[in-house]
Amino acid sequence: MGGKSKVTFKYSLVALLTLSFALSGCGGGNDKNSATTDKAKATTAADSASANTGGKIEPFKVSAFIGVAGQQPTPDNKIYKKIKEETGASFDMEFLAGDINQKLGVMIAGQDYPDLMTGSTKLTAAGAYIPLEDLIEEHAPNLKAHYAEYWNMMKDPNDGHIYILPNYGVYNGKVNSSWYSGPAFWIQKAVLKEFNYPKVKTLDQYFDLIEQYKAKYPKIDGSPTIGFEILNYDWKNWGLFNAPQHLIGHPNDGGVVVKDGVAEVFANKDYAKKYYQKLNEMNEKGIIDKETFVQNYDQYMAKLSSGTVLGMFDQHWNFNAAEDSLTTQNKIERTYVGLPLVYDESTKDHYRDLAVLNLNNGFGISINAKDPVKIIKLLDTLMDEKWQKLFSWGVEGEDYIVENGRFMRTQKQRDDAADATWQLANKAKSLFEYLPKTEGSYSDGNSTDAAAQPEEYKAGLKPYDKEVLDAYGFNSYVDFFSDPPPNPVYYPAWSIDLIEGSDAKIASTKLNELQTKFLPKAILAKPAEFDSVWTDYTEQIEKANVKAYEDKINEQIKWRIENWSK
Repeated sequence: MGGKSKVTFKYSLVALLTLSFALSGCGGGNDKNSATTDKAKATTAADSASANTGGKIEPFKVSAFIGVAGQQPTPDNKIYKKIKEETGASFDMEFLAGDINQKLGVMIAGQDYPDLMTGSTKLTAAGAYIPLEDLIEEHAPNLKAHYAEYWNMMKDPNDGHIYILPNYGVYNGKVNSSWYSGPAFWIQKAVLKEFNYPKVKTLDQYFDLIEQYKAKYPKIDGSPTIGFEILNYDWKNWGLFNAPQHLIGHPNDGGVVVKDGVAEVFANKDYAKKYYQKLNEMNEKGIIDKETFVQNYDQYMAKLSSGTVLGMFDQHWNFNAAEDSLTTQNKIERTYVGLPLVYDESTKDHYRDLAVLNLNNGFGISINAKDPVKIIKLLDTLMDEKWQKLFSWGVEGEDYIVENGRFMRTQKQRDDAADATWQLANKAKSLFEYLPKTEGSYSDGNSTDAAAQPEEYKAGLKPYDKEVLDAYGFNSYVDFFSDPPPNPVYYPAWSIDLIEGSDAKIASTKLNELQTKFLPKAILAKPAEFDSVWTDYTEQIEKANVKAYEDKINEQIKWRIENWSK
């Protein structure tokens, strides 16, 4: 690897000075990042204390790359201002613009890395992150306690190091669940109300409702009604790829379905064909947006935010900002209900899952970071409950109130919290999304997520939402889904690192390319031509060495069972 020799040379002097340090919890001598480990450990006590000298807080900047599109906070953002006042740290954030793979390629080629970078297996394979386990052990007691039960899970299977601090999946205390963040077939609340709140279990029932509603209301607020959207953009292509596994009653394992501990690709299976043939039928009827396969994420979000899209398959967290926009526009009837659809009513839905560690996502510290100790100490400080409450709830008295020890919001505070413009000045949403975080409950029993605080959730329900939930006899929209069974120890398979350049990764990339090429073609084909396109597609998959992909997934499932089982 070209970058490794440069890094090793750059820090060779530091490495020589720190040979006496023993490495703990990691692999052998062929460590691709041994030099950067030594660099981090060699940071002197004087350097690490430089942020707080003689009682004066010294300012320092942390550059961060966030691998999704986003907006810069306002210069006077109160959360970032408070962080700077109390820790000295200010953040220089770069958001993704354009294609993620192209951006990462440029970064890797030039070894041009900011201090913090969101998780990427490409960056890990390129040696762009430093190992974190020794830094955490020595300088980050809050992080160590936070990840204590997940320590082995966080280690890279290839060399035993920890490179990324997972941003989700570590739960504490009681977990209240009133907001579903995962995948579903989404439908506007107005559609359900129009047909007197029917029970919608199957894919056919779902599209029947959308078809009838679109026929009755060809325009919404003067714009043409869009029956169904499909997001197939960049890495957020699950809107096109992932539905078939759920329709047969399986959870989200990414590109495979796991049966009895054995994974298989499902992209070319008959139960996948059934889904895409249904989409082909819907396209012929004009239900699917004509622009759906030529639009980017921002254009997709703009359509959802307009209130004209009746349904889509997506993950809730991915389009939540569009719902915030609809709420701000007072278009509550155009926000969505998630439905756990299956092909057959006798199949039990498995969309919800129990909390899993969000491996390969979150922040890692780059090899170019000048002071890793200062950064890890900052991240450790921000794990303190005081800061966690500030990130989640905001400033007491301004963003929430406390009644008998319970956190609540006034209606004005709820409206503000859902306003995207207000968020840019009063939240650190983009940063907190990728920071390590407390989930579940704080030590005082309050929920870490305002939306999951039971009394706050009920108090914040709009009359329209109360009507919808009452019609179905539910307390929250989570109740539309079956309770999740215990997760298998290996779950989810999508978090397995296939390793850049491996046969498995090459096969996975090829499969992705074939799906991206042929599935839109199959959906947009004339119905009489669908079978021909599908046959061509499946024949190409057979040539793509998907067995290498399946073998790697199954090897890692076995490895996880052996190494993660308690």
